Amino acid sequence: LNGVDPVVIATGNDWRAIEAGAHAFAARDGQYRPLATWKVRGQRLEGFIELPMQVGTVGGTIKSHPTARAALEMLGVSSAAELGQVIAAVGLAQNLGALRALATEGIQRGHMSMHARSMVARVLAADTEEVRAEVYRRLVATKDVREAKVLEIREALRAEKK
Repeated sequence: LNGVDPVVIATGNDWRAIEAGAHAFAARDGQYRPLATWKVRGQRLEGFIELPMQVGTVGGTIKSHPTARAALEMLGVSSAAELGQVIAAVGLAQNLGALRALATEGIQRGHMSMHARSMVARVLAADTEEVRAEVYRRLVATKDVREAKVLEIREALRAEKK
């Protein structure tokens, strides 16, 4: 539910209720089952998610929080049903991303790669994209994802160019 929760929170809905309902639904027959399923049909990959939830687009928190109203406006939804569809679509997309990570590099390595990319972007914000890309490539190869290592690699790049 990593993708679902941020949308639910941003739109002023109760993420704890959505989480509890989803987990209860997944375990409804005594065995924990997936909420999303995938099938290959011809040349297409089709995903399906069943995610029971109650969400709202008016009243309560939504009425009193301008950021929740702004999030709903950005999404362009005009009903709770449309919001539910957006949330389910985000959940399905997140599930596909998680499956990809599991099937390729693994969740831990994927998170470390994302962490490395984020760190390089933050630490080297003033550098060119070319420099950031090369520092990122070298940083991931070292498996030493620390800010000091980012700076060390950048300095090594500068020394190479002299």
